[in-house]
Amino acid sequence: MLNESINTVKLHFNRASNYYNEVLGYTLSEEIFEDKDKVKTIDAFIFRFIKLQDFMSEKLFRRFLESVGEYKDSMSLLDVLDKLEKLEIIDNADLWIVLRKLRNQLTHEYPDNQQEMLAGIEMAVGYFESIGQILKTIITYSQNNKLV
Repeated sequence: MLNESINTVKLHFNRASNYYNEVLGYTLSEEIFEDKDKVKTIDAFIFRFIKLQDFMSEKLFRRFLESVGEYKDSMSLLDVLDKLEKLEIIDNADLWIVLRKLRNQLTHEYPDNQQEMLAGIEMAVGYFESIGQILKTIITYSQNNKLV
């Protein structure tokens, strides 16, 4: 199950990476919302970013902890994050809480507040590589400890 979860996250990450690289080349300003192709790319990146963050929170982290014998059904997301921090999978549980809030912000589009949308897009772009690093750490740990 852990291997399946890792593969699913890698799929979302790789697909998001394609869009991420395009978005990096954009000047993020209100004018970007007038370019339909750029909006499509940003929407695709945000969609994958959200899917990636959701799947890691709900499946990958829990399955990883199950594999190392550290998971209980009664654990909240905060408990899961604390365990991951103690195992040095994530540097800081608070970062993932910030990512969770960002995910919630990105799911609600407010067409009359483009500045807020731009801020959310910029944050997603800024945190994307951190998510990739967490995935890489889980994969390395799992391989080194023969979990997959």
